Amino acid sequence: MGNSQTGEMVQSEKQAFLERWHDILAPNSLGYRIRLLSQLVRRKFQSYLEPFGLTISHWVVLCCLWEEDGIPTSTICERLQQLGGTMTGVLDGMEKRELIRRQRDPEDRRIWRVYLTPAGEELKDVLPPLIWQLREQTYGCLSPEEQATLSRLVDRLIAHLSVDPDAVVLAEPSQ
Repeated sequence: MGNSQTGEMVQSEKQAFLERWHDILAPNSLGYRIRLLSQLVRRKFQSYLEPFGLTISHWVVLCCLWEEDGIPTSTICERLQQLGGTMTGVLDGMEKRELIRRQRDPEDRRIWRVYLTPAGEELKDVLPPLIWQLREQTYGCLSPEEQATLSRLVDRLIAHLSVDPDAVVLAEPSQ
């Protein structure tokens, strides 16, 4: 077998490999593109919060408290699917900034409740309109029907992966 035939076989094998696996190889895979989209949205979102000295973690905690002030730390963790240790650091920072205050539950001293301060409450008038603008910029290229479909599909995938631990696949190898 000559070098040209060997080269043709290698090229043919390479082409077959790429055709077979094209949809799961980065940058073509859906997971890769979702990750990229998440990074782009996160970066843009953070740029909206930076002038207020806030992070996305602060935003999601504020959202919980705007809906229901005085909830236990554990409830915030459950709603946001966060680990307690991670949330403690976020709440510590928010307390230092005087956006929240934590207080033991008078009926069960094991429970810490989280309350908005006046400064945290004031952000409710400022931040949601800004984040609405970001939402419009981000999803404005989609029709309302497409936005609703995308939202439903993402919710369905989250529910599927949350219930079926065998469905969870590492997006990238650990380093």
